[in-house]
This record gives sequence, C-alpha cells and structure tokens, in this order.
Amino acid sequence: MEKSRLSGDIALFLALTLGLSCIFYVPLVTLQPSPAFMPYVTGLMWSPAIAALLTVRFRRLDLASLGWGWGEHRWNLTAYLVPLGYAGLAYAAVWIFGLGGFADAENIKQARTFLGWNDAHPALVVIGYALLMATAGMAISLATALGEEIGWRGFLAPRVAKLAGFMPSVFIVAVIWGAWHMPLILLGGYNAETEWWVAIPCFMVLVLGVSLIAAWLRLKSGSLWPAAILHASHNLFIQRVFTPLTGPRGEVTPYVIDEFGIAVPVAILIFAIWFWKRRAEVA
Repeated sequence: MEKSRLSGDIALFLALTLGLSCIFYVPLVTLQPSPAFMPYVTGLMWSPAIAALLTVRFRRLDLASLGWGWGEHRWNLTAYLVPLGYAGLAYAAVWIFGLGGFADAENIKQARTFLGWNDAHPALVVIGYALLMATAGMAISLATALGEEIGWRGFLAPRVAKLAGFMPSVFIVAVIWGAWHMPLILLGGYNAETEWWVAIPCFMVLVLGVSLIAAWLRLKSGSLWPAAILHASHNLFIQRVFTPLTGPRGEVTPYVIDEFGIAVPVAILIFAIWFWKRRAEVA
C-alpha cells in the first residue's frame, strides 16, 4: 500500500513538472536572448517546486516532508564549499595545462564593465568580482536553485529512495533531472560551444555526481537546504566565476570547461566518491 501511494505521488509530481515546464520550454527554445529571457529561466527552475507543492496539496501529504528545517550548519557549509572545491580543482587543471587561460585581458575587461571599476588594477578586479559573486551572487543563485531543489531533492529524492534504495534512487533522479534539461541543451542554446554528442555525456556524468552528493546531504541532514545551497553554489562558481574568468586557448577550451566539457564532471566524480563511500549512513 505504501509503495503504491509513493508511486502515485511521484507520478503526479512528474506529470505536473512536465506540464509546468512546457510553459517555459517553448519561449526558451524559440526566442532569442532578450530582457525577458531570465524570467523564463526562473519560471522553468521553479516549475519543480510548484509541482511539488501542488502534489502535496492534491495528495494531502505532509508539507513538512519536503524538508523545510534548516538542519545542522555543517551540512549547509559543506554544500557551499564542495562546488568551490571541485570547480577550483577542475579549472586549476585547465589553467595549469594551458587548456584555458586565467583572467585574460578580455575576461578582465568584462569583469571591469560588470563591476564599474574602469580604472582598477586587474588583480583587484578579479578579487572583487569573485568576492561579489561568492556573497551577493550566491543569494541570487539560491533564489532560482531553490525552485528546482524543492522538487528534485525536497520531494522526489526521498520518495524514490524509499521505493528503490539510496544508490538506485541517485541514478533514477539523475536521469530524470538530466532529461529535464535536454530541451534546453538540444534546442535552447544552453550549450552553445560543444557538439551535442560531447555535451550530453559530460552533462549527464556531472548530473549523476551532483545528484549523489545532493541526495546524500538531503537524507543525512533531513533538510532540503543543503541540496539547494549545493545547487546554487555549483551554478554560481562554474557559470558566474570560473568560466567567465577563463580565456580560450584554441578550439580545445570549450571541451574542457563549463558543464559541457570534461574537466568539471571528472572533478565532481572525485568528490562524489567520498559521499559514495559513506552511502551506508543514509541507506
């Protein structure tokens, strides 16, 4: 009876997520980037949250089951630092091996424009940009990542874990989460630098690693907040810090940086091994 109810809850959540997401997929894959582009992205990222809340309402579930409590501070701090660790490892390797350049003139120019520090020293620009992103930028990133995580880790991951066990649930949620991104990767310009046959495998490995870490933190802490912070920190440091500060070194650079190159997924898997070894703590 319990498994049947859980299956029904999950099915309704997935159906609602798909339906709500389609509202935003259409403009995101048909419109050129415009001032309205980010609100569409925000709407898409909050679709899993709205689907989760509607499922809780329609199925008369306990709202607290989504994991609203803050939990222990150490798990939230871990969630913030882990993406900084694997992104730093990946990009350091890229810079050291000459596959991308650190803070080239064009990168500095763009950061200066962003900050409005037109006459500042390049080192000050890099430090100021990174610190601003890591603080105020984190608040902005969390506002969107939370929408996904209320759905994926707040609602979906614990229920799939009850049905299938921890590690099978990691793979199941990773496939669903990755598939949810595919319209934007294949049609919407989410990845504009590498061919789809490179981008998709790299992205799916990345999603699998993050899914494992996020699910472990969710179940260990009993809170959705570490997963939301992990997601926000990941988006922030990769998309807003390390990639913008990396200059091209020939045609190879797009194939090793960002979410669609090889360096970040490999680094994530290295970090994910630690959580995998402690899977018995949440199984």
